[in-house]
Amino acid sequence: MLKLIYFKMRALAEAPQLLLNYGKIEYDYLMSWDYFDGEWSSVKSKVAFKQLPLMEVEDGTQICQSIAILQYIESIAGLTINDPLKSAEAMAVLQSAQELFAPLNPTVNFATGQDFKDKRDKMRSGLESRFSDLARCLEKYEGRYFIDNTPRAAEFACFHHLDLSKKLDPEILYGFPRLVQFVDDIQNIEAVKNYLENRPKLVGVGVEPKLILDGSAHPTGVNKTYEV
Repeated sequence: MLKLIYFKMRALAEAPQLLLNYGKIEYDYLMSWDYFDGEWSSVKSKVAFKQLPLMEVEDGTQICQSIAILQYIESIAGLTINDPLKSAEAMAVLQSAQELFAPLNPTVNFATGQDFKDKRDKMRSGLESRFSDLARCLEKYEGRYFIDNTPRAAEFACFHHLDLSKKLDPEILYGFPRLVQFVDDIQNIEAVKNYLENRPKLVGVGVEPKLILDGSAHPTGVNKTYEV
């Protein structure tokens, strides 16, 4: 079975999990300390590119970098785009969505108090500019998504960042009706809906961010914690 290794945060492991669930591919999600049997600071130097997420496939091969992981999942799920031009267009969207990672993901998962407010306000114009780009890309073809009516890596990476941005401001997408429709289309896919309903809840954003794991609240981060 595939293994996906990451941390206690809602960030770069979300799009892979959305794609895995959509493709009905079984996998285990492991925290870094469980997989490596040690704290991140003690194993980081031994990991390719010194960062996560990481995917381990059935033969033990490790795939690093989130876009590479997403491409692998697309391939085994039979979702690869055969047309080289449309494949390149989808990759451009995927890369553009991944560029939203910082400062959006770190701010939502870790920033608190005035620091959270300052970072939120500072990034707003940049987010809205990229949202406008993504909305325009959705208008190019007639399907629900960027290329056609099938969601792939680009769609799930985009969805993650749009969904996470609502933790900054629940109304941030209101100026982009095409993106609102896109988010609605993605989250109403049955497999996606089930995943979203059952994934760990992210609470206390901007105040004291925590993930609810097995019924207990744990501070977001890269180290193992216990019930709070």
